[in-house]
Amino acid sequence: MKKFISIIFLIPVGFIALYAQALPITVQQDSIIKIGLLIQDNKSLAARQGAELAILKANETTEYKRKKFKLVVRSMEGPWGTGSKQAVNLIFDEKVAAIMGSHDGRNAHLVEQVTTKARIVFLSCWAGDPTLSQAFVPWFFSCVPNNLRQADALVEEVYNKRKLNKIAAISDNGYDSKLAMESFVKKAESMGKNVSLQLYYDIQNKDFNDIISQIDNAVIDAIILFGQPSASLEFDRELVLKKMNQPIFGTLSLLNEDELPDKNLTDYKNMELIYQGSMSGSKGLVFRNEYLKAYGKLPGAVAAYSYDGMNILIEAIRNAGLDRENIQKTISKMRFEGVTGLIQFDDKGKRVGTPGFIEVKNGVPLTPDK
Repeated sequence: MKKFISIIFLIPVGFIALYAQALPITVQQDSIIKIGLLIQDNKSLAARQGAELAILKANETTEYKRKKFKLVVRSMEGPWGTGSKQAVNLIFDEKVAAIMGSHDGRNAHLVEQVTTKARIVFLSCWAGDPTLSQAFVPWFFSCVPNNLRQADALVEEVYNKRKLNKIAAISDNGYDSKLAMESFVKKAESMGKNVSLQLYYDIQNKDFNDIISQIDNAVIDAIILFGQPSASLEFDRELVLKKMNQPIFGTLSLLNEDELPDKNLTDYKNMELIYQGSMSGSKGLVFRNEYLKAYGKLPGAVAAYSYDGMNILIEAIRNAGLDRENIQKTISKMRFEGVTGLIQFDDKGKRVGTPGFIEVKNGVPLTPDK
């Protein structure tokens, strides 16, 4: 099996060097504790709202030394390198105590470099790129199952439990999607399993005719989707129209509610999707009701992981104070029960544990036993 190659993204010259003499940085000492949130673009409402709800609840309950928490949001939308610039702004201008990110893998690499230089915690709440943890940076944590963990779950469910052998892996041509499919294929091959078809489509054109024809000709047992929700839903509809009824599995990316065309999950009727935790458990139900009351809609996976991530940072600050090294050490030892289940980290900052699967019923993701 080929070695997995780490990809290093270089930050545009000057983004960190400008502030080199500012280290170490003193976190604000007034009555406000700022926590930064980096989002993909200004349409990324779910991550913002999940984090906002966590901040709101924290400020309603016990205080940390009479201080209130404040969310500072920055969008990474714009030319390449904007993510680095916004991370620098949060750290050196806003003087946040920690940074959380809900965005793609390439931007996460840029933020990881900035936060490592500044020695401040960066908690990723969406990117599944496994190379983020391969740099072994103690300041990086991820509360989502990365692509390798998701690949473990897919191989176990599809090949071992379901005994399905002829598998078609379908991905769009985006960086994150292709990396996720590559992780699955490598994992399957390492376990002696065969991936019969590996097919890609252009996310702009979304022409699935050739792909569906190849699936039909190969007599495929099951389909695994790696991509964004809108295109994946169109693909599913095309399969239904052509009366193809293979079971379909999907990665966590398909649960990005900000990219669903109608902002809900009701169209996922023939899929099982990777998810960690249970929105039908006691914590999940409380979160759903509070989110619905605050924003007039049910939360999805992005909001749930953002909510959990922000609560981790808040709890770490309450226990460790504002010293950044103490915050890092506290998170590294944390066992946090969130709406996405138990969250704890290994020595590379990865979330421990293999995720399970959910089925979507009436627009709500439920574990199969519910």
